[in-house]
Amino acid sequence: MASHKITTSWKENMLFESDNPSGHTVLMDTSEENGGTNKGLGPKAMMLSGLAGCSGLDLVSLLNKMRVSFDDYKMEVEGELTEEHPKTYHTVTLDYHFYGTDLDEKKITKAVNLSIEKYCGVMEMFRQFAKVNTNIHFHNK
Repeated sequence: MASHKITTSWKENMLFESDNPSGHTVLMDTSEENGGTNKGLGPKAMMLSGLAGCSGLDLVSLLNKMRVSFDDYKMEVEGELTEEHPKTYHTVTLDYHFYGTDLDEKKITKAVNLSIEKYCGVMEMFRQFAKVNTNIHFHNK
């Protein structure tokens, strides 16, 4: 059974450094209004980045296999937090933006749906605690 282990170390004030099984590190901090110095990603926002990264990796792999070309691709993720503590995401919206000439919208849509419904484990984890909305936007030149 696969597992991941990370180590998160306090650096100073509200700043933490967390490693990754690949050996890379990321800084986590909070805003000045919450006692931090804003030197790193916020933990909740990093969860949204993890969602985008998971689906993004799926899509690049799938679109390469499908031989679909595009000039650029980005994802915007917005999470709405509950009002009460512990504040958790109750709704998350993931917008996929594809840019290019003569984009193959049918294949891109198929790849996005495969990521959403089958391959992205982070997407499935988010579904356990939040409503996840997804939208695809095509920007043809």
